[in-house]
Amino acid sequence: MSILELKNLTYTYGKKTAFEKTAVDNVNLSIEKGEFIGIIGHTGSGKSTLVQMLNGLIKPTSGQVLLDGADIWEKPKEIRKIRFKVGMVFQYPEYQLFDETVYKDISFGPKNKGLTGAELDKAVRDAAKFVGMKDELLNKSPFDLSGGEKRRAAIAGVIAMQPEVLVLDEPTAGLDPMGRELLLSQIAQYHRERKNTVLLVSHSMEDIARVADRIIVMSNSHCVMFDKTKEVFSRGRELEKIGLRVPQITKIMLELREKGIDVDEGILTVDDAVSQITSILKRKGRLW
Repeated sequence: MSILELKNLTYTYGKKTAFEKTAVDNVNLSIEKGEFIGIIGHTGSGKSTLVQMLNGLIKPTSGQVLLDGADIWEKPKEIRKIRFKVGMVFQYPEYQLFDETVYKDISFGPKNKGLTGAELDKAVRDAAKFVGMKDELLNKSPFDLSGGEKRRAAIAGVIAMQPEVLVLDEPTAGLDPMGRELLLSQIAQYHRERKNTVLLVSHSMEDIARVADRIIVMSNSHCVMFDKTKEVFSRGRELEKIGLRVPQITKIMLELREKGIDVDEGILTVDDAVSQITSILKRKGRLW
């Protein structure tokens, strides 16, 4: 069942001015409940504009965003309710921290949603646990946390609202490799345990390959691909033409295939690549 459906979705900045630019142009797609969707595209392709329309942060110039079959702008005065259902985590979300303790910061969203008492406390602590924050950090000032801890606290504030859809715009940007790996693992775990819908915008093809069920590819304001992860990355040469790259291991396997070696298209992990190459060498009698 579709949880999000985009119909002829278009957004134009500076309409009817000299600076008019269409950032998202006539996008049509449907996202199923419980899917993990990756969103990729070169800088300026329309990724961030697209996701900001999903919870009403910006209103489409034309077209519709349907959430559970209903147009989110059908009742403009109630658009705030949509933001509890579709939670948004911006790039560098730690800049959104503002309260005197981590606990109060995480509780801000669910409190505005109407949670109180034990229900509110559970939502805060469950969200903190999901992102790997220890209880002793909850009483600290968010400004005393490390960069990675701030990032997790900000994400916990959105998770605590228990959204039906979680949208993350470059959540690992600026983190060191260990911090990026930890945060991505926690997002993947959150998706597995909550079984809700997650949309992840990322420049890291390896991250997207690892977690996404399907991928939206944006280029010059258009959705040019929307398919299963393996199918998208098997079209590596097409992606390169629009300024994107495939995961490194996928590129190596693609080049082997182009040289006549019978490996599968769209290999996404080193383990899969090793398995394929080992199998080929055994068949040729070069490995025992």
